Amino acid sequence: MPVKIRLQRHGKKGKPFYWVVAADARAKRDGKYLEKIGTYNPNTNPATIDLDVDGAVKWLQNGAQPTDTARAILSYKGALLKNHLAGGVRKGALTEEQAEEKFNAWLEEKAGKVDAKKDNLAKAEADAKAKAFEAEKAVNEARIAAAAPVVEEAATEEADATNEEE
Repeated sequence: MPVKIRLQRHGKKGKPFYWVVAADARAKRDGKYLEKIGTYNPNTNPATIDLDVDGAVKWLQNGAQPTDTARAILSYKGALLKNHLAGGVRKGALTEEQAEEKFNAWLEEKAGKVDAKKDNLAKAEADAKAKAFEAEKAVNEARIAAAAPVVEEAATEEADATNEEE
């Protein structure tokens, strides 16, 4: 039975949410699956991915073929790297400890990149809010300045009218 690691769509119209599953290649897209490996939410920035890396590696070692998008997700979370390192351990190129050390170093580097992106997004959002606040403040000041002469003119006209009546 050919097995594929692929995405199974959930969520509502316009707000997709995906399960990463190992399924028979002949099964329907959203149909029966063998095992749920994780989830993928593209609606957040950066996208939220929750993946059982060991489960994915087990399926990859058993011959499951990931689809293009699933391959990108597995690569992003390090499942493909872990599978590659496990192949090196089987061949005797490196020990289990070395493989685990390389994988953990890669995970730390990846976490640093993701945190940097989150920080940049938060900073950009704060800058955008500050610019919007300043623009709104300028508009309000212009509106007040435009209304002030009209009020002064009305006050002087009323004063002139009262003076003429006297």
